Amino acid sequence: MLQLNAESLYADLRRGVQSLLPERPDAALVGIWSGGAWLAERLQRDLHLPGAPGVITSALHRDDFGSRGLASGSGKTQLPFAIDERHIILVDDVLYTGRTIRAVVNELFDFGRPASVTLAVLVDRGGRQLPIEAAVAAARITLPPQERLSLARDEQGHFTFAVRTLA
Repeated sequence: MLQLNAESLYADLRRGVQSLLPERPDAALVGIWSGGAWLAERLQRDLHLPGAPGVITSALHRDDFGSRGLASGSGKTQLPFAIDERHIILVDDVLYTGRTIRAVVNELFDFGRPASVTLAVLVDRGGRQLPIEAAVAAARITLPPQERLSLARDEQGHFTFAVRTLA
């Protein structure tokens, strides 16, 4: 059984994102709904960055939108800053096929043209279907396709992982 300590991995992610900031002094964090948004919110606070992070959803740009529709509780995109010429650090919890990242980048460009987009993830689980790579990944693991890794957050804001097998 896979055991991942989400809090330890968060500390590694925080260090990785912090190392990106000197190269991008005008960087803005944008978390992908929902796990990435939780991570971006905590990173914003722990790194003492001004303002609030952005939140972005992939719902409207997914290639499976026709069969999936708008997922209940999928959130909505909220970008409390200008995107044009901004260095965006896109934060997500689990990177798998790359399809969510593709959809989110499309959504991001609906709001403007960033100077750059850098991906930081808590876990890269492999299995890519698109040529997408995280600049920062706190862990790189391999999971069978039928297993899903999901981030959870308790009332105190602490992170844990759950692994479930699809039927």
